Amino acid sequence: MHTMIDQEAERKEILRHYRKLLRSAKPFLKDNDAKIIKKAFNTSLEAHKDMRRKSGEPYILHPLAVAQIAVEEIGLGTTSIIAALLHDVVEDTDLEIHDIEREFGPKVARIIEGLTKISGVFEYGTSQQAENFRKMLLTLSDDVRVILIKLADRLHNMRTLGSMARDKQLKIASETMYLYAPLAHRLGLYAIKSELEDLHLKYTDTETYKFISNKIRQTKTARSKFINDFITPIEDELRRQGFTDFEVKGRPKSIYSILKKMKKQNVTFEEIYDLFAIRIILNVPYENEKPACWRVYSIITDFYQPNPDRLRDWISTPKANGYEALHTTVMSKTGQWVEVQIRTKRMDDIAERGYAAHWKYKTGSPSAAESGLDNWINKVRDMLDVTNSNALEFLDEFRTNLFVEEVFVFTPKGELIILPDRATALDFAFEIHTQIGYQCLGAKVNQKLVPLSFRLHNGDQVEILTSQKQKPTDEWLRFVTTSKARAKIKEFLREERKDKAEEGKAKLDARLQQIGVEPTGPNLNRLAAYFNASTLQDLYYRVAIDMLDLKEIKDHIFNPRSENYKPASILEGSTFDKEVQKIRGVNANLLVIGGDTDRIDYTLAKCCNPIPGDDVFGFQTLDQGIIIHRTTCPKAVELMSNYGHRIVKAKWTEQQELSFLAGIRIKGTDRVGLVNDVTKIISNSLKVNMRSITIDSNDGVFEGHLMVFVNDTSHLEKMIQRLSKVNGVLSVDRFDT
Repeated sequence: MHTMIDQEAERKEILRHYRKLLRSAKPFLKDNDAKIIKKAFNTSLEAHKDMRRKSGEPYILHPLAVAQIAVEEIGLGTTSIIAALLHDVVEDTDLEIHDIEREFGPKVARIIEGLTKISGVFEYGTSQQAENFRKMLLTLSDDVRVILIKLADRLHNMRTLGSMARDKQLKIASETMYLYAPLAHRLGLYAIKSELEDLHLKYTDTETYKFISNKIRQTKTARSKFINDFITPIEDELRRQGFTDFEVKGRPKSIYSILKKMKKQNVTFEEIYDLFAIRIILNVPYENEKPACWRVYSIITDFYQPNPDRLRDWISTPKANGYEALHTTVMSKTGQWVEVQIRTKRMDDIAERGYAAHWKYKTGSPSAAESGLDNWINKVRDMLDVTNSNALEFLDEFRTNLFVEEVFVFTPKGELIILPDRATALDFAFEIHTQIGYQCLGAKVNQKLVPLSFRLHNGDQVEILTSQKQKPTDEWLRFVTTSKARAKIKEFLREERKDKAEEGKAKLDARLQQIGVEPTGPNLNRLAAYFNASTLQDLYYRVAIDMLDLKEIKDHIFNPRSENYKPASILEGSTFDKEVQKIRGVNANLLVIGGDTDRIDYTLAKCCNPIPGDDVFGFQTLDQGIIIHRTTCPKAVELMSNYGHRIVKAKWTEQQELSFLAGIRIKGTDRVGLVNDVTKIISNSLKVNMRSITIDSNDGVFEGHLMVFVNDTSHLEKMIQRLSKVNGVLSVDRFDT
């Protein structure tokens, strides 16, 4: 039991957080707001009174923190504070949605309903996470605050992930990376997006995270001096030219974005040229924004040489998430490239706070940015309307369509149409009208004839050619990218398949009559199972398009005494979940790899080749037993976020001498005898077998890729250290094979 003093201290702590929240909200509170917030706080306090978080602190601190993030970091108002304070109440206690509606009104109730997880059993082929995400998006199209509060909730969970169990950490971090970070980006919440990405890295690849954050810390003083020297002349010139109200700040890039750059450009931390961006924020009236930003651009380029390929003008055409700014990369006096972002106070607000800041500026003239965001939300609505796919398919569609950059193209009359990057001429046709999509034969892009699959580029002018005879085929699905086009094509093909299946059914019934078999449910199911058709419709369709020869349908299929008869139980197969129970029964919740694991069928994933010592998890598959992946595997994020219930915790035993394949990349300056030295170390000193070695040498620089068999990570580390000591070797690192 907690002692009295303990409780008193906790009570004070809770009140401190509550008062802080009220202080932050004070500027926008109206007549009765404070009272309602107090009521929500008390309801939540009462509802969660005996609950504690994994860290041991009183649960109420979580809703308070979520409300605080909503106000302070996203810029939401009273309704959102109330919803944030109550967001877990329905899920965790006896209070129902209608109780909330009665006490706090329909708006709050609707938001909370969108945030309350659905529980229960889902059909096979989908997942609870996906269903909940779809449900949340359904509410998004009515009230965007659902997503914003969900993001605040997720951010607080990620900030306090330290007290969770390892498998939970991985599942939550991966789901965050898969869905919530891109969503924050799409809603223009850059600060939150970066923090979510960094926290994901902190828990899935702690070593890299620490390495980069230490590097950033160590270079801080040098960086500050550099930024200072860089901006002083610009600040002086801005003042000289009459700019009075402005702010200049330099900020390091996020840890995750630095890592992404290191991987993409295959460079070390020291070689990344734009570790930080310098931001110039002007406070000017709305109507002067564009000319003011360009004037500042002209001042900067008087001092520093710009890189012409790196000018980005998001003031004339804002990004779809509302982001507006002018970006340029210039060469500093010390020979480093520096990214400079020029924006106004209003643009900065929108960049930092995204969607919420739009409401603040809505009263003025509606900006192009806002309509871009509204368009996006309308697209989410369209997607929800047309998809009758299962939730996992929907999630996939959602990610591919709504988290991508755009391409701007024009109709023959000069109207601007915005499509996702990689969109094709066929996507354009469907964007104009479904019927035009169905009958699209090809297109003229900038007056030249192109096929349906032609990928559009910024500024293309597109004219669609149609024909009455044309109709969609399965192949179309291979090259369309927009969910609208995909959904409409699937719909058409489904209808066509349905009609064909009707024909097939008639043919099949006639054949069954011929061999004297009744077309009853059990008989038809037996037939479908016999020919491995996934559904009856599939069976009928195959008959209709003559993929299945009616002559093959003979009475022995239905006769239990025939030697070709397959009993139904084999055909139906055992359910996946029973298998999991069996395995988890054997080994409650931790899979131990290596040593005596004969009881459990597991394999090591080819995509990331885990070796003992790596952080790993098991993923339960339907047909290949458990597959072991590294937690940093590129596929891990998707697996954990979509199929959290199939993740098995796994760790290595102190195993006997087993060998695992690992890849090593070596870079250095070429010299005679170098390869010989490298291979000698591998074969002589460490008793390691090498499977392959490839070396590219170019102008005196070489890069080698070795595939070697090692026992575990420490064995690999030793070898890497020895190799890095070889004369001429500049870097040695492990790569994902």
